[in-house]
Amino acid sequence: MSSLSLAVRDANTMLRRNLLHARRYPSLTLNLLLTPIMLLLLFVYIFGEAMSAGIGGGGPDRSAYIAYIVPGLLLMTIGSTVVGTAVSVSNDMSEGIIARFRTMAIHRPSVLIGHVAGSVLQSIASVVLVGAVAVAIGFRSTNATALEWLAAFGLLALFALAFTWIAVGMGLNSPNAEAASNNAMPLILLPLLSSAFTPVDSMPGWFQPIAEYQPFTPAIETLRGLLLGTEIGHNGWLAIAWCLGLAALGYSWSTSTFNRDPK
Repeated sequence: MSSLSLAVRDANTMLRRNLLHARRYPSLTLNLLLTPIMLLLLFVYIFGEAMSAGIGGGGPDRSAYIAYIVPGLLLMTIGSTVVGTAVSVSNDMSEGIIARFRTMAIHRPSVLIGHVAGSVLQSIASVVLVGAVAVAIGFRSTNATALEWLAAFGLLALFALAFTWIAVGMGLNSPNAEAASNNAMPLILLPLLSSAFTPVDSMPGWFQPIAEYQPFTPAIETLRGLLLGTEIGHNGWLAIAWCLGLAALGYSWSTSTFNRDPK
């Protein structure tokens, strides 16, 4: 077999290993998945009418607020899911399996590739589940063409890839699973400080730069525009730039840590 074939075989083996772990221990994924679903139900049925009146300047319209918050919650779902990746990677490091893999005749990057590929697949599955809940309670994508749906899916996959690499780096550099979970918490908190639930221009002036100059806001505005037919402006390029930059940073951070000789 060629070196490329061996690398693909080893990466596929590691991917199946991580998917089996997710299937055997689903509690972590389910706990993280419940956060965006509970926020969706909370904001729609408890705050929906009041929030929609404040955003639109008209009468309360819960259906309009569902349309507004779903794009942000889909991206928040990715942030929640990759926290489990950080914990899983940290467990592998602390339990010694990574040290064992280092001594085996396998393609070394395949260990990380298996974690990343498995996490991206779990993120997409989680997004589909949260999206199904959103459709069940009234979300409808209006004026979106097939090309825009494809672009929205591509953005979600690229976003998942970028944040998965960041989560892998966090897991590799955390001393234990608890620390990895705590270190990855900003991936859940950042969407709360973005335009996911309210427009940036409705926030206090001193807080607007925090909400605007972070990766979630341009990605949310881009996804919202693709699904609802609203203007995207420069947010599309910003979202892609954030994703590519974070993916490169996470990949460099993760591989340099993984390849470092253990002390």
